[in-house]
Amino acid sequence: MESEHAIEKLSSLAHAGRLSVFRLLVKAAPDGLAAGDIARQLNIPPNTLSAQLTILSHAGLVQHRREGRSIIYSADTSAMTDLILYLMQDCCSGRPEICEPVLDAVNKASCC
Repeated sequence: MESEHAIEKLSSLAHAGRLSVFRLLVKAAPDGLAAGDIARQLNIPPNTLSAQLTILSHAGLVQHRREGRSIIYSADTSAMTDLILYLMQDCCSGRPEICEPVLDAVNKASCC
């Protein structure tokens, strides 16, 4: 991953509302949620949610698909993984104990 792509992804998450949307979509992975369900669960006005989803989509962190009359949004977990790996790429400086808590958390989350 190039640093420009990482910056775009991180920038899209650097807003409380967008971060909440993304975290909710991660919880709902891989199925995703309809836009109306996201708005209701997070108590976000539809026009605000639409703007937030557009920013997350342009950053490559959220995908959408149409199911009947609904648009279903889902977190792009592979993009999230790539971002985390990019951030961890130079971790530890030869001292794996520094990254051990992160690796433990990833191993626990891998059951999902």
